Amino acid sequence: MKWTDIYPIAMALTDTHPDVDPRYVRFTDLHQWVMALDGFQDDPNHSNEKILEAIQAAWIEEAE
Repeated sequence: MKWTDIYPIAMALTDTHPDVDPRYVRFTDLHQWVMALDGFQDDPNHSNEKILEAIQAAWIEEAE
């Protein structure tokens, strides 16, 4: 996975952090959690606030 794989990342976060409400996740934590996902292979510096917001929004949608 790469930073642009928004929906696969959101699904993986739902599986790995089932008890977390994604509406309250700080971007610093989100960045670390994405990088720790199995299969994630991208440069840590290629993320930005826009990408993290998109991941968080997709995760919120997935969690509902």
